[in-house]
Amino acid sequence: MRNTRDTQLLFELSKAGRRAVELPACDVPQEPIADLIPARLLATCDLPLPELTEPQLVRHYANLSTLNMSVDTHFYPLGSCTMKYNPKRNERLAALPGIVDLHPYQPDESLQGLLALLYGLQEMLSEIAGLDAVSLQPAAGAHGELTALMVAAAYFREQGERRTKILTPDSAHGTNPASASMCGFDAVTVNSTSAGFVDLEDLKQKLDDQVAVFMITNPNTLGLFDPYVRQIADLVHERGGLIYLDGANMNAILGVTRPGDFGTDMMHYNPHKTFSGPHGGGGPGAGPIAVTAQLEPYLPSPTIVKKGNGADACYQLDYDRPRSIGRVRSFFGNTGVLVRAYCYIMTHGPDGLRRVAENAVLNANYLLSRLQPLLPVPHGPRCAHEFVATALTLKQQRGVTAMDVVKRLLDFGYHAPTVYFPLTVKEAIMVEPTETESKETLDAFAETLRQIVDEPPETLHAAPLMTPVSRPDEVAAARKPVLRWREAEQPSQVEG
Repeated sequence: MRNTRDTQLLFELSKAGRRAVELPACDVPQEPIADLIPARLLATCDLPLPELTEPQLVRHYANLSTLNMSVDTHFYPLGSCTMKYNPKRNERLAALPGIVDLHPYQPDESLQGLLALLYGLQEMLSEIAGLDAVSLQPAAGAHGELTALMVAAAYFREQGERRTKILTPDSAHGTNPASASMCGFDAVTVNSTSAGFVDLEDLKQKLDDQVAVFMITNPNTLGLFDPYVRQIADLVHERGGLIYLDGANMNAILGVTRPGDFGTDMMHYNPHKTFSGPHGGGGPGAGPIAVTAQLEPYLPSPTIVKKGNGADACYQLDYDRPRSIGRVRSFFGNTGVLVRAYCYIMTHGPDGLRRVAENAVLNANYLLSRLQPLLPVPHGPRCAHEFVATALTLKQQRGVTAMDVVKRLLDFGYHAPTVYFPLTVKEAIMVEPTETESKETLDAFAETLRQIVDEPPETLHAAPLMTPVSRPDEVAAARKPVLRWREAEQPSQVEG
């Protein structure tokens, strides 16, 4: 039961004359405001501000913080745009003075420690991908996609080829066709088979000399590793095209297989998912890309290079890249996220990274087996890192939608899974537990879903019942969002 005052606005708490701080009188001459700011820029009315005591101010923001969901407080079974627990050790290491006190305009010789770390990260990401070169500049996964397609465009331009098409599977992340369009290409969709894999016959029909890149996610958004990926790569390469791997799901194959080994020419990483960097809250993020040797000259400038060996080794930012697409991000990219990725990789080592993938796949398959009787998984019975269940039967038999189910999960303290994606599954509920969750957490989540699917449809249509705001996106335009500031009883099914 939440106190109504916990969620009042600051203006509602305000009382005239209250102060959180008392400022001393100004002891320097003050110029008339009209002498400093042109009259046309001055407001004609006073700006009202709430007046509060310090305890009121602190409690207001402390109470608001308890309304937030985060990976530190809740289980996030969020497929595709995954958030998983970020070890606090990596946070502490990334906050060391020797890293956070540096300035990007310092000369290279005063940045040797950081440049050595970032160079080492480039080398490790290159090895993990099975590709030849890496750029750390892109600021997010989608930005990495865009950057890689810019690299591909520069490559074909130098080859004297005017290719106009990008192929994407119908189960691809929406950023794939968006990135293609932003780069000036026409995005063409390739259909999937009933098994959830790329339809090779449809690919062959759409594959011609105008195709620059085939963008494939593998394992795909259904949580399936496409067994025909090598054949797909060969088909594209035979027509002179390139293979781009959407690396969003690399956490399923770390140390097991390498994209470069099954025909990938370029890819991006999502450090927040694969290497446990922070995610959400407006950023910053990172989306490093890896490419083959033939594409390396076109990578963004500068890159980090190593000169000499042993005690004579030094690291530099290399701007002498005449074929580069240029800079895509300020300075070295979002270094803080990259440092966390470096720490994560170094902590686990090669064998540990493989165990990360094995545990991610194990957790996903365990949860799939628990949920399959409740919410069918059309492309089961096994998956890689995630799976896509469907609420279609619930909708047909009881009028309960995927949105109803996941909104109700909020009342039980779980972040909602991804819904209605990929579009190839109706009433889709995409679930990814990640490798960081325990069996007890997965069992509790499965049991909660079992309770939810047995609840009356009226309860699910109204969910969430315990959050401060209900479903503002579903309220009729003529009505205001239904606020839940009122006191409400805790659902009997919820413990604690």
